[in-house]
Amino acid sequence: MDEIEGGKPAAKKPSPIVTIAAIGVLTLLAGGGGWMLGGMIAPPPENAAAAAVEPAGEEDGGKKKKDEGLPRVATEANGIVQLEAITTNLAYPSENWIRLEVALQFNGAPDVTLSEQIHQDIAGYLKTVSLQQIQGPRGFQYLKDDIQERVDLRSEGRVTNVIFRTFVIQ
Repeated sequence: MDEIEGGKPAAKKPSPIVTIAAIGVLTLLAGGGGWMLGGMIAPPPENAAAAAVEPAGEEDGGKKKKDEGLPRVATEANGIVQLEAITTNLAYPSENWIRLEVALQFNGAPDVTLSEQIHQDIAGYLKTVSLQQIQGPRGFQYLKDDIQERVDLRSEGRVTNVIFRTFVIQ
């Protein structure tokens, strides 16, 4: 009865358990092979390997250094001072906010007190600006020119350039 009319035995259907097990084994083999190949193609970075070998922060009392990683462009050694971000609402419409981050390039040694005065001056100026004044590329250029003029007046020529890092209106 198990035979078909031609004399051949009937083929049994594969068990779902065997199929699931085969798929699981193939998945594990593919994952392991991908992990090994990934390790050969892209070995771990040297900094991570060195950090794993060295004990954490023996020379500085357990604190991480602030300036680890890539060197910053805006440093006082370069004559550039990065100001804190300025976030304020616009004069009109008052529900719109502006966030501006600028850096000042000094001619000679940077002056931190002058930088703080300039920061406050820019923040005060931004509160008087309306959205219509700074819309579009021309409005942004006018804003940059106005801020540069205010910085020139405040610094009496000691600041040579105002570098806009971010400018967001919400």
